[in-house]
Amino acid sequence: MKNGMELALCEAQNAAQRGEVPVGAVLLGPDGTVLAQAGNRVEELHDPSAHAEMLVMRAATAARGGKRLADCTLVVTLEPCPMCAAALAHFRVGRVLFGAYDPKGGGVEHGPRLPFRAEALHRPEIIGGVRERDSAALLKTFFQTLRERESEASSAL
Repeated sequence: MKNGMELALCEAQNAAQRGEVPVGAVLLGPDGTVLAQAGNRVEELHDPSAHAEMLVMRAATAARGGKRLADCTLVVTLEPCPMCAAALAHFRVGRVLFGAYDPKGGGVEHGPRLPFRAEALHRPEIIGGVRERDSAALLKTFFQTLRERESEASSAL
């Protein structure tokens, strides 16, 4: 059986194949069972909040019939952005494992560092750098390909 980060990486690859930024997430229950898994669906749903993290937190709470995930672990391929970092507090996620760090758009270890602020609503355990190279490679390949396509399209004009 694949572990949480392997599943998240698969979701990220699937997202890239759909033309989405390759971020995948898995929400694990207290016993390690997969409660939800998803990749980004921002483009598909025309919804800027349809990040992989948001999708799995929403799906897991709906399936469990409650709004708290304190006994759960979120596994995601990229450091959560400020929006998702704030949602972690509202969903009361117990633990977060992420792959690649995001110095420009992150909200956990970078940017506002929401879980570490004195006024933080909730402070989940956070572990970054899990399969960091694999996660970063997916993102790098995706954005290189995107830039090449944009360059080819502008050259054709």
